Amino acid sequence: MNMIQWLQEADFTKKTMPVLSFPGVQLIGKTVDEMVHSGELQADCMKAIADRYHPLASVSLMDLSVEAEAFGSPVKFSADEVPTVTAPIVDTEEDAQALRIPNVGEKRTGEYIKAIGLAVEKITECPVFAGSIGPFSLAGRLMDMTEIMVKCYTDPEIVHAVLEKATSFLIAYNLAFKKAGANGVVMAEPAAGLLSPDLIEEFSSPYVKRIIEAVEDDNFLIAYHNCGNVIPLIDSILSTGARMLHFGNAVSMEELLPKIPENIRVLGNIDPVSQFRNGTPESMRQAVFSLLDACGKYPHFSISSGCDIPPASPLSNIDAYFDAVSEYHKR
Repeated sequence: MNMIQWLQEADFTKKTMPVLSFPGVQLIGKTVDEMVHSGELQADCMKAIADRYHPLASVSLMDLSVEAEAFGSPVKFSADEVPTVTAPIVDTEEDAQALRIPNVGEKRTGEYIKAIGLAVEKITECPVFAGSIGPFSLAGRLMDMTEIMVKCYTDPEIVHAVLEKATSFLIAYNLAFKKAGANGVVMAEPAAGLLSPDLIEEFSSPYVKRIIEAVEDDNFLIAYHNCGNVIPLIDSILSTGARMLHFGNAVSMEELLPKIPENIRVLGNIDPVSQFRNGTPESMRQAVFSLLDACGKYPHFSISSGCDIPPASPLSNIDAYFDAVSEYHKR
């Protein structure tokens, strides 16, 4: 599929592409723990969601532990919650130099690549996007987020050493998704939302740009996700060259959209917690209508979830989201 053509011609106004994967465990009768260890179950989950909701694109799991685990980070698993990294593995310059770049396929990365290969066979009505962490967010998990923020000032050489290794791995990992048949990747770089404009320009955007330049072509698209306060960071984020941006509910989309050229697709930002997880069908309908009233006038905007939708989100709220988008455009 020519993804540049898809980006230009797909009906982003009437259809929607939320980051919807983990709630699919409710459709296939499995636990989160079972799914994150099985490429087959992940593909089944993506297929079940595609069949129920017919999204603009199918999006794989936003599991921000899998790449760090491949580097050696300890991970906590749960039947009902998304896996999380529990401890850093890099502190000193010696740790950074000794850090081994894993081979793609180590630990659970092989299952996630397998999932995409199976999903593209099962899902033929829309593009299939894999999920990947961004370079600074991966480095933050390897080093601990508080420590990496301090070291950006006190020991920037350590941060750059880890970022170099993270970026090398992520290029190879994204290329493996591409080889497996993915039409693109949603790259989650939320930790960069904590940085100042100067720091994101040094420690995130150049590395994101390198990944995009190494893997993107007409048939493979990187969608950049950041759920932080990106308004003061938007110029640096635009410098990455990403042609699709996905933002969270920490920002006003109405304030952000005029700052972004109309040739760049911008998605967001219904709150995944207060609406998808804890809202009601009626509150969801009101949230969708309010966001579309405010932002529907921008031709490069498409409504989406603000971030990954939590696993236990009621299907009735997700149903209400898709119904509200459809209802709004039929009015």
